[in-house]
Amino acid sequence: MARTDKIASILMREISVIISQEINDPKLGFPTVTEVDVAPDLNTAKVYVSFLGKNYKKRDGIDALRRSKGHIKSALAKRVSLRKIPDLTFLVDDTLDKADRIEEILKKEE
Repeated sequence: MARTDKIASILMREISVIISQEINDPKLGFPTVTEVDVAPDLNTAKVYVSFLGKNYKKRDGIDALRRSKGHIKSALAKRVSLRKIPDLTFLVDDTLDKADRIEEILKKEE
């Protein structure tokens, strides 16, 4: 396993805990960190998040995470022993939505 993969795994676990236990924003809803992609230079990390519920406003959830980015990075610095915490970019993981649409299309074709 590459070093970036190990760091991504650690960041994913810790960000998930921080979001679920320390971020109290009602617009956040019920997020799940699905993947963290760390750049080879370890300066940036893309954090992919999915949200529970079909009617949930994903944009509000991502905005809440972006507002909380400073707190999340600060909490990560206390939990993870890295020289520098990567700059976090939060993105919506819409893989489940795409899978649902494909499934609906396949059902219509039957």
